[in-house]
Amino acid sequence: MILGLETSCDETAAALITADGQILANVVSSQADLHARYGGVVPEVASRRHLELVSPVVREALGDAQAELDDVELVAVTAGPGLIGALLVGVAAAKAIAWARRLPLVPVDHLQGHVASLYLQPEPLEPPFLCLLASGGHTMLLDVQEHGRAARVLGSTLDDAAGEAFDKGARLLGLGYPGGAEIDRLAHEGDPGAYEFPIARVPGLDFSFSGVKTALLYTVRDLSAGELVQRRADLAASYQHAIVRALVERARQAADEIGASTVAVVGGVAANSELRVALPDATLAPLALCTDNAAMIASAARFESAIPYPRYLAIDAYASSA
Repeated sequence: MILGLETSCDETAAALITADGQILANVVSSQADLHARYGGVVPEVASRRHLELVSPVVREALGDAQAELDDVELVAVTAGPGLIGALLVGVAAAKAIAWARRLPLVPVDHLQGHVASLYLQPEPLEPPFLCLLASGGHTMLLDVQEHGRAARVLGSTLDDAAGEAFDKGARLLGLGYPGGAEIDRLAHEGDPGAYEFPIARVPGLDFSFSGVKTALLYTVRDLSAGELVQRRADLAASYQHAIVRALVERARQAADEIGASTVAVVGGVAANSELRVALPDATLAPLALCTDNAAMIASAARFESAIPYPRYLAIDAYASSA
């Protein structure tokens, strides 16, 4: 049995899975309400909240799985990238649990974790495939050839990530946090063709979302307060449509260029309803595994080399990938 911990941003998560990828428990405690007043994640606040929650979520996961710590054979934890203070909470907790029972430990790259969410039961996806990873902090296209092997990055964002663009757009529209969910909800009431927001045409397979965000800013500035209220749903629908169109066009272009027969989508933005409709033939991470969770971290650990006791005491967290 594998115990996974995830504390890279504002979700405190613990999960237990079997060696073949069956999820026994997957507990996620979100801090969204805590950070909503600030319109985004405050790193110090997130770190302190992780300290309060990490032990309770582990206990809850063990209870859901009807297991005890003595049943755990391997510990996995997100080591990065993410908020360094938040990551250190998870890494310290994982070290303590593993060290106390002389268990091996696997430090997992958060992005590899998102990809590994596709390897879980009941319908695991087998490589090779093209993966669109779109989240609050990252947007990239990955050529995934093997389990556990670092995927080849085909393209990434030159500025904002897609999820970040959704959050910033939501603030401009006076919506709540997290912005992606708020825009997605409101977009159902609007006309995606009401406004023509631009899609950046950058070389290769990279993305850029700063232009569409700026276009929304200028459009909102030209509206009175009353007009903004009346047109908010149309703005949300049109803004979402532009971001989704950029993701879909690049994913299809990348699939054609590398000859990928399978396209997969992971990350928080994979929960977006328009994106899921726009890629009907793609394999999408289950909704429960789109946002940050520990089951994906435990899943990734199955394909990595574990560090034996007590050598992992020297490992550290990292805020960004090398």
